[in-house]
Amino acid sequence: MVATTALTPYFTAAGVLLGALALLLRRWAVGTVTLLLAMVLVAAVAPRAFPDPRPVAVGREVVVMSSNLLVGRADAEALVAAVRRYRVDVLAVQELTPAMVRDLDRAGLAAVLPHRHFLAEPGGSGSGIASRYPLAPRELTPPGTLRQAAALVDLPGDDVEVLSVHPLPPVVPDGPETWQREMAGLPERDLNGPVRVLAGDFNATLDHVALRRLLNHGYVDAADQVGAGLAPTWPAGALWPPPVALDHVLVDNRCPVETFDVVDVPGSDHRAVVTRFVLPAR
Repeated sequence: MVATTALTPYFTAAGVLLGALALLLRRWAVGTVTLLLAMVLVAAVAPRAFPDPRPVAVGREVVVMSSNLLVGRADAEALVAAVRRYRVDVLAVQELTPAMVRDLDRAGLAAVLPHRHFLAEPGGSGSGIASRYPLAPRELTPPGTLRQAAALVDLPGDDVEVLSVHPLPPVVPDGPETWQREMAGLPERDLNGPVRVLAGDFNATLDHVALRRLLNHGYVDAADQVGAGLAPTWPAGALWPPPVALDHVLVDNRCPVETFDVVDVPGSDHRAVVTRFVLPAR
């Protein structure tokens, strides 16, 4: 059930087509019911393709990027090139391995983002944050199956907390319970603290209740804000399984989102995501 929820946009399109076909074949009852159900889904899904009203705010622009490195197989030079191209301030990575750290160093990441909090591990459990500005490690989640690095980034004039999100996928032999628990452990917005950003591979789409919970508690999805909420991030460069948006950047809803892009990173099965938003002056 959790996996099929990710396919809601496809079910929506299929429902509209099947309902229209049924009406063309004069199957009035079937066509009408199917179209009515499809329209309910359309009302939920279609707005993601259109930008939301942008709140007015004055402050510093921040660029945050997230990339799942596929157990260290991603092309480090391509990733660092993207960091330079988008002038990234903070990079969150998942599935960071010790070998990948060495590859990133050889590719020159430290010259662009000299400050880091890396929790590199063999396999797919590593995580990390690299920053243009000084940072201090934070603990924002309970212990989980995969590491989720967090840091307080000391931006000029203000601070921002960034969490590299990576809960265990729900499609595992033991079922989705661990994913549900780890999604529930992601921190809500803190109105009394620094602005908080959750960036990473959520293994969830905007149709999952666990992700909607965060959006109902003070975050916005950067892609959804600019009309890119249907842009798929996994699997990169493949048509099966059907591509879906599993990677997100959630920002405090007081932060106007300026841009959102998906970036192909050779060697990874995920496309990176990068967003530019305004950190309101406080």
